[in-house]
Amino acid sequence: MRALSTKLKPASGFSHFLHLGLTMLLPALVFVLIRMNFVVPALAVVLMSKWRMLAVRPRYWPANVRANAVDMMVGLAVVVFMSHTDAASWHLAWAFLYGVWLIFIKPGSSLLLVSVQAFIGQSMALMALFLEWKTIPLVGLVFSLWAICYLTARHFFTSFDESHTSLYSHAWGYFAAALGWILGHWLLFYGSVAQPTLLLSVVGLVSGALYYLEETDRLSVVWRRQFVFLLVAILVVILVFSSWGDKTI
Repeated sequence: MRALSTKLKPASGFSHFLHLGLTMLLPALVFVLIRMNFVVPALAVVLMSKWRMLAVRPRYWPANVRANAVDMMVGLAVVVFMSHTDAASWHLAWAFLYGVWLIFIKPGSSLLLVSVQAFIGQSMALMALFLEWKTIPLVGLVFSLWAICYLTARHFFTSFDESHTSLYSHAWGYFAAALGWILGHWLLFYGSVAQPTLLLSVVGLVSGALYYLEETDRLSVVWRRQFVFLLVAILVVILVFSSWGDKTI
């Protein structure tokens, strides 16, 4: 298996640079399509770049979709972000960041990098969701929040060989869906960031950091108290100083 992986992703020499060049074709193509205002084709290109996950028997498709979900979230979110601005500099910046994701972050397999992948995927997908569909029906919003958080949680917990991966992932997805159901009636925005995105990102980051430190035997009482205090403080600031009203903002 390792030999096959080495052939597909060479580590040095001409083949390595060829592989990098082919990888960078995706963000370059997305950049060109967005500059031409072809948003739907750009989304299609991102999805078609994952064609290999369906090049197996159908019974393996669900597992492959779960394994590639975070990468697809990032790619689709980049297209959404690029489509919401006409500035070529921002288009180029997002294309560059997408290339960084594809070359440096996505291939990582260490516990830290996989954790970072999950956090980036969840945060970007949530931001893109509320940016693109601010008027999405509440049922669709709840389902989307569940799907995003469930899939990113599976990505996170699988790297730790967690025996309760499915349970914890469903629990996080249910929490996100319940939060979306409640806050969807009073949807607040801080600039372009929706309140559910901010809350889920903060809770997910702190919870994930605590779990990571615990699993790597680096979680001390001091660290636990600091993280919990930080979480409570941020949530209090967000909830207390938000302009709650009887209408969607």
